[in-house]
Amino acid sequence: MTCADVAAASTVQPLITWFDPQPAPEERPRRLNSPFDVGEPALLVRRAMEQVMAQLRAGFIGPGLPTSVLAGADGGKMFGVLVVAGPDGRLGFLKAFSGQLQQAWDVEGWVPPVFDRAARAEVEPPGERAVKVLTAKVDAFRQAPERVALQQQRAHLAQAHSEARASLKRLHEERRLDRRRQRDDLRAEGRDTPEAMRALDRQSQADDVELRQAKRAWQTEREGLEVALRRDARRLGALERLRRLVSQVVSWQLYDSYLFVNGRGQQRSLRALFEPRVPSSGTGDCAAPKLITFALRNGLTPLGLVEFWWGAAPPGGGRVEGAVYPACKDKCGPLLPFLLEGLDVAPSRRFQPTALPSHPLETLHEGARFVVVNKPEGLLSVPGTDEAVTDSVLARLKARYPHASGPLLVHRLDVETSGLLLVALDDEAYVALQAQFIERAVDKRYVAVLDGVLERDAGVISLPLRVDLEQRPRQLVDFVHGKPAETHFQVLARANGRTRVAFFPKTGRTHQLRVHAAHRDGLGLPIVGDRLYGRPDRRLLLHAERLVFREPTSGALVVVEAPAPF
Repeated sequence: MTCADVAAASTVQPLITWFDPQPAPEERPRRLNSPFDVGEPALLVRRAMEQVMAQLRAGFIGPGLPTSVLAGADGGKMFGVLVVAGPDGRLGFLKAFSGQLQQAWDVEGWVPPVFDRAARAEVEPPGERAVKVLTAKVDAFRQAPERVALQQQRAHLAQAHSEARASLKRLHEERRLDRRRQRDDLRAEGRDTPEAMRALDRQSQADDVELRQAKRAWQTEREGLEVALRRDARRLGALERLRRLVSQVVSWQLYDSYLFVNGRGQQRSLRALFEPRVPSSGTGDCAAPKLITFALRNGLTPLGLVEFWWGAAPPGGGRVEGAVYPACKDKCGPLLPFLLEGLDVAPSRRFQPTALPSHPLETLHEGARFVVVNKPEGLLSVPGTDEAVTDSVLARLKARYPHASGPLLVHRLDVETSGLLLVALDDEAYVALQAQFIERAVDKRYVAVLDGVLERDAGVISLPLRVDLEQRPRQLVDFVHGKPAETHFQVLARANGRTRVAFFPKTGRTHQLRVHAAHRDGLGLPIVGDRLYGRPDRRLLLHAERLVFREPTSGALVVVEAPAPF
């Protein structure tokens, strides 16, 4: 064994857990799974993951670091496990966490970060100091007494001018009414001579001149102040641009300290992999790239990968302790394909709904201008991005009603949700029915089964939603950028550790009911079978069972119901 081999072994041994006993040959994964898989991991990978979960469940991540640190308001952490083969053929696994834990990059027994420590040490402390100095200058400039005084002066001047303008407007209005009365009196008395009328017109013109002169005077008063304010804004803008420039330079230098190696032995920096894009904060620190890079640097062959969440859900929701998640597309999408080059990787497994028979859709109500159908679970409302999947409610409706015009579907249901869909057969009906949805005049009732016992009997959930940019199509709760979303709920039954509820959505945001159920500030219990916000099961137990709306021609009330199939 060479000195290099000894050094590598001393680095790897404390971080690798060898299977004992060693797996049988048929248990070895045949190909490395894609990190972007949505399917279940191989059995050996799951076995390794469960060992790591058992460690976390026992209460400690590492020496002096309890698992309870993941229970705070900021939420838990994404963890990763990589099954590997050593040079001698033995199988074991590595484990890693994303980012830092308690502001520490290194925890005993866990794979270290990718970045070059010496290079980062040269860049990060002085870079942070430079950015902090500039931030302090920006903050001090914003709060400078002279600047505050200028802004106050502008506010006072604007108020004074506004009051003067209002006062002058009242005076001119009084004069205008008085002139009208004078004209009426002159006409009534027969004294409306041209000269008398012109005199009143001159008074009106004098008011216009007075207003123009006042506006010029106000403008002159503002000009000197505005010059100072524009100069002030330019100085502040220059400071902020300098801070952004320095921050960007420091960031690029930090990105250069991340050196990734792939299965072909090629090496690239994080900066080179993303240029000309600027990577999101935390790129390169996720569990998957840490694990693959460490394995390849140390002569280990990656065989199977899985990432899972542990701890409290993050503030935006969308994560459940113990659930498995694919690699994020924003940070790892451009990075992982490079790392996997030269490795035998299976194609990514995307979510595929259960194959359905092509029998006609069940029609529960049919009018001359609209129909209501009962969509089965697993059938898309409209064609998706996967061109291989051509079946959808829309496709079946077009085949059934070849002469129908317009978009047909007035609203949609998730592929995994079953229940009532309203369909317009012409453009005018579509506009009329769509307007009822926009005006929230349609009464909708859904039935769901929650994975747990809900203590509250009824209530309202109001949590704004937006798309999760890193994990589309997932949605997040975001009180700054999210769109308002409101759901009323009522408990129907509790049994066998589950809760049956009725949902009455007042808005129609994507995945609204699923997020409102699962989020800690909503019901805190995911819907059974929710692969995105809870845990996979036989199916998502969510069904649209009742629609109440107005007939688009007569305005008559229409009530349609379809009992839940679960």
